[in-house]
Amino acid sequence: MRSLPLPLALTARLTPVAVLACAGWVMASGPDTTTSTSASGDTSAQQTAGQSGSDSPSTSSASTAATKTYSAAPAPCGSIPVATIKSLVPGAKTAGKEIPSTDTKLRRTCSWNALKGYDYRWLDVSFEIMDTNAAAAKEYKDRVAEKSGGGAVPGLGDNGYSVVNLTTEDKQQTREGVVLAQVSNALVVVTYNGSDFESKKAPSTDVINKGAIQAAKSAVTALKGSQ
Repeated sequence: MRSLPLPLALTARLTPVAVLACAGWVMASGPDTTTSTSASGDTSAQQTAGQSGSDSPSTSSASTAATKTYSAAPAPCGSIPVATIKSLVPGAKTAGKEIPSTDTKLRRTCSWNALKGYDYRWLDVSFEIMDTNAAAAKEYKDRVAEKSGGGAVPGLGDNGYSVVNLTTEDKQQTREGVVLAQVSNALVVVTYNGSDFESKKAPSTDVINKGAIQAAKSAVTALKGSQ
């Protein structure tokens, strides 16, 4: 069987860039206290200061951090079952390859790809951690707006969305599916695509969409289990 070179578009993939939004707490100070010159007045002022100190911004920040659902991205290469990898990316090394990240606590991505005969498949899974649920929800909403034309995926995290697109380069078709899921203060992003270099056709929309959603469900389960 003769081997065929991969199209340039499939050999150079750009890892999606996460836009991480951060939110902080700003606390207003209490009303000014006029200190009396008497001993009892000084004691009152010190007590007031002590009470204000208990509600300091640092205390509130610590409380916020303690209630943060996800503080770090889980290991992405272990998030998809081996059987699923073998099904979606035939011939790929099931261990996957983690993509270098500038901050592995905030973002981690694993990739699997293989050419079996003339059939090519690519799958990657990313976990992105935001400071708050609101920040994650906003980022999710912005990305859905950028990738219009898809539809909601019920039951996938707090919010789930899937879209599939077809591209053609040098008469070679490639169909790619992207699934986004928001789970509390985290985002799960799955990309799955494929091409047939013999027929120059791409897998059907149904095949790519179902494969991407299957991987996303496994990734969301792994994220929840990382707690």
